[in-house]
Amino acid sequence: MPSRRDFIKQSGFALSLAGLGLSGFDFPKANYKMGLQLFTIRQPMAEDPIKTLKTIASFGYQDTEIYGYDGPANKYYGMPAADFKKVIEDNSLESTSGHYDFIKYFNGPEEELMRYTDQCIVGAHALGQKYITWPWLDPASRSIEKFKLLTEKLNAIGERVTKAKLGFAYHNHDFEFIDHNGENGYDIILKNTDPDLVKLQIDLYWVSHSSPSSAHELFLKAPGRFVMWHIKDMDKVSRDYTEMGNGSIDYTKILPDASLSGMKYYYIEQGGNFAQNPIQSVKDSADYFKKNLIDLFA
Repeated sequence: MPSRRDFIKQSGFALSLAGLGLSGFDFPKANYKMGLQLFTIRQPMAEDPIKTLKTIASFGYQDTEIYGYDGPANKYYGMPAADFKKVIEDNSLESTSGHYDFIKYFNGPEEELMRYTDQCIVGAHALGQKYITWPWLDPASRSIEKFKLLTEKLNAIGERVTKAKLGFAYHNHDFEFIDHNGENGYDIILKNTDPDLVKLQIDLYWVSHSSPSSAHELFLKAPGRFVMWHIKDMDKVSRDYTEMGNGSIDYTKILPDASLSGMKYYYIEQGGNFAQNPIQSVKDSADYFKKNLIDLFA
């Protein structure tokens, strides 16, 4: 019997061949829920999270990814985790992932990092999340030596999170793709982390912006491992964030790779550069995505 990892790899290869018209494999299409990374609407969430969540639900969002968890208090957006979960459920939403602030503990004692990991596990379970995500490295933590240290920490956290029946993932920006004499941080993460313990949340904007490899090429390096996607568009002139449909990223070529990549959840995001305001931007992106792109997942 092949292992689960072998099956994923073989399935990804088969999907790649199918995209070239070289295979008769027929894979069922997954039913994905349209998600939003709440960092996009951080100002409205800070002002009135209950009203804001009701508003985004009216735009058709069904899933959310949180940020800004208060570990010691077990609170999200100033609310106890149980209360925040009720607000989500009352608006027919869910939260499948969270960006948790591991970087605060990166250079500290191992026991502090593990203590915070345990707090994140408590919070994630309270919300019914599937994944805990490491989202960021500060500028002082982006050398090749730091990336190698990072992989040790990612494996340790991943083991702890996996034992708690949750998934763990790493989210990229642009700095992972900076060349350091033939090495880059993303390749180190791919090679030095255990794929059973550390999954990947791929930010497709930053891949398009800065990666020497296309998203498809990255998916082929580790098929089945990219369990979450961040979907956002890139301004055609400034290369800053922009609303979906206003930019230069051709998602018609990326979305059909959902199965190859292993994608289970996706979150639309826009970090800034709003045409009018964050709420209008997430509405415009949702409208465009539902009309033009959502049926392209394969």
